[in-house]
Amino acid sequence: MSIPKSAPAAVRIDAWLWAIRAYKTRSAATAACRAGHVKLNDVNAKAAHTVVPGDTIRVRQPGWERILEVRGLINKRVGAEAASHCFTDHTPPRPVLPALGLPQRDRGTGRPTKKDRREMDRLRGED
Repeated sequence: MSIPKSAPAAVRIDAWLWAIRAYKTRSAATAACRAGHVKLNDVNAKAAHTVVPGDTIRVRQPGWERILEVRGLINKRVGAEAASHCFTDHTPPRPVLPALGLPQRDRGTGRPTKKDRREMDRLRGED
């Protein structure tokens, strides 16, 4: 699998993000651009901005940010393997969140008593 031979000279950023499977739908990619979650070369990008090979795109998603470098242009959605040839992912690994030491109740023990609820609130710092 490789990039299609009839690759366009420039592609809209929302279509490119949808084609490489960064967003599930093109309208979701357009909405992300409108909301300011997409930056093209460190500048907020509108959905109609065009991308060319060598551009850097930052996509903010809940809890993390993806950093993508454009290697190839596609404007139609293709298989995941073919889409992976069109960008280089420079995203740092996600930080591992520490597990909270909240108490776990045994299954089937019913609802917490008022005393149990107060202890859980105290552990969470919700006095």
